[in-house]
Amino acid sequence: MPDERDDGSGPVIVTEDAEGRRSLRFGDGGARQSVVWPGEPLRLELPYTRMVMVALAFVPRPENILAIGLGGGAIPMFLRAVLPDTHIDVVELDAAVVDAAKDYCGFQEDALLRAHVADGRAFIEAEGPPYDLIILDAYGADQIPGHLATREFLGAVRARLTRGGAVVGNVWESAANPHFDAMVRTYQVSFHGLSVFEVPTSTNRILVGLEGPSRLTREALVDRARRVERELRLPFRLSSLVAQRYRPLTRRLGRGRVLTDAELGPGGLIPEE
Repeated sequence: MPDERDDGSGPVIVTEDAEGRRSLRFGDGGARQSVVWPGEPLRLELPYTRMVMVALAFVPRPENILAIGLGGGAIPMFLRAVLPDTHIDVVELDAAVVDAAKDYCGFQEDALLRAHVADGRAFIEAEGPPYDLIILDAYGADQIPGHLATREFLGAVRARLTRGGAVVGNVWESAANPHFDAMVRTYQVSFHGLSVFEVPTSTNRILVGLEGPSRLTREALVDRARRVERELRLPFRLSSLVAQRYRPLTRRLGRGRVLTDAELGPGGLIPEE
């Protein structure tokens, strides 16, 4: 290693460090899209991937999960390991990413874990089964695709959730993402409830939106997380992540605008405020 694949949308580069961690990037010098320990799916290296698992406090026993965005496969491989009876679909736009994840990152399909090479929005909007949990983790080389951030798209996501289901979105809160407030506000108008989990030492923010009303208190959510970490034998304290980082947004965000398909610019880019 390094190994490089390119299907026309840009190079997919996988490198390995001296300790055996493998990182997947888009282009030379690009940010790490995924970090895995091949053969050790329970080792979630990047902090945001562990924070994504707070979703299991909201939906403790999902039967069907959809993940938009594969990267090296860290998130679906972890879920496959701790939820062996759960059906997991993963949608990835770039076939080269799927190949790299399989060849170099330990990602393997089986009867319950399937990878689909497709646009995430097209997959969501097509006819198909509902999901208890939908994870939105689709970064391009330097941004979240605009058509995966609008009210119309998030409405389609909510329509694919089961009763009591949840969506989890991974977004940045930094100068690199001037649309963070707009994304949060768009999530707020698209789901019944929204919570934000700050990722320590990172600009990643994990948004959890609910399909329907919920009366879960902080204490009840922490208790659920404690049961989940015990029953699934999670290798980290999920209850601590929830207790320390849970921030429900009970009031409508006053900043930012609601993003819509009508305002997307050329190439699906979100225009500046």
